[in-house]
Amino acid sequence: MTLIGNLRHRPVRRLLQLFVGLLLYGFSMALMVRSELGLNPWDVFHQGVSRLTQLSMGTVVIAVGVLVLLAWIPLRQRPGIGTLANVVVVGLAVDLTLALLPPVEPLAIQVPLLTAGIVGNGIATALYLGARLGPGPRDGLMTGFVARRPGRSLRLVRTVLEVCVLAVGALLGGKLGIGTVAYALAIGPLAQLFLPRFDVPEPDPGTPPRIETTRPTDGHPV
Repeated sequence: MTLIGNLRHRPVRRLLQLFVGLLLYGFSMALMVRSELGLNPWDVFHQGVSRLTQLSMGTVVIAVGVLVLLAWIPLRQRPGIGTLANVVVVGLAVDLTLALLPPVEPLAIQVPLLTAGIVGNGIATALYLGARLGPGPRDGLMTGFVARRPGRSLRLVRTVLEVCVLAVGALLGGKLGIGTVAYALAIGPLAQLFLPRFDVPEPDPGTPPRIETTRPTDGHPV
């Protein structure tokens, strides 16, 4: 994986999809924060660190992303443009959304916020992954561990890592709740549902990249 990936193939579509996905990811993450019903493991950790340091949630997301990306160096992982954009854009989107969306208390509002956050996160994940411009820093960390020890199970590494950050985040005051369980159960199926709709497959190695000069008329985006 090079820094910019294979941007000769449908660059406008892929870059647009990448940044829409990252913005939606930060927005959906903020919805879950405002629901007060629980966050995914990494965001429990981010929120816990935020409460400990008094830094904004988005600032912590960016700082942790940078630290995780530095951990790629000994693992010999190479970031893509999507990896670097992930570090910055998600954190900015979280802070902007939290600044515009005040806390809510009625459960009748919290539950729809949680639901919209989880579904939005699933769509955002599919958009981001479908652009094929590099893994997120945290996902790259897990695949890097597995690549260094081929016998390891990616699922096991992911589970151990997420349990660790969840436990530390909860001890620091991050919100652990029904939303944490709902996210764990729903995010995989949601991403799998939406990914075929947004996946931009790479061209065959022997096929020259297709150059589109006009917008297609069959309903598919550029």
